[in-house]
Amino acid sequence: QVHLVESGGGLAQVGGSLVLSCGVRGGTVSVVTMGWYRQAPGKQRELVAQIRRRGDIEYVDSVKGRFTISRDNAENTVSLQMNNLKPEDTAVYYCNYVFGMHNFWGQGTQVTVSS
Repeated sequence: QVHLVESGGGLAQVGGSLVLSCGVRGGTVSVVTMGWYRQAPGKQRELVAQIRRRGDIEYVDSVKGRFTISRDNAENTVSLQMNNLKPEDTAVYYCNYVFGMHNFWGQGTQVTVSS
């Protein structure tokens, strides 16, 4: 069983920065697709950023140039550096681990951006 534990959420001001981290137990980040999703109140969960096994990265358009996803194979973690935060970035952020037909989620971490 794969367990994902997110950390680093919290309150930030507009224009500020936060770093989210996802620790993985029971799995290996370097051989799977890892992603960060978010869900705001009343909205569907959306993909924010994703890094695939070979290092291919994609971002949702709304965060391009502001967010950076990275992977630390030695620490078996995936991080999301979030800069120039906006109120619309407020959401619960979830770490995701995909390996073949297997899909695992973290418990989520709240990010709130206040103006």
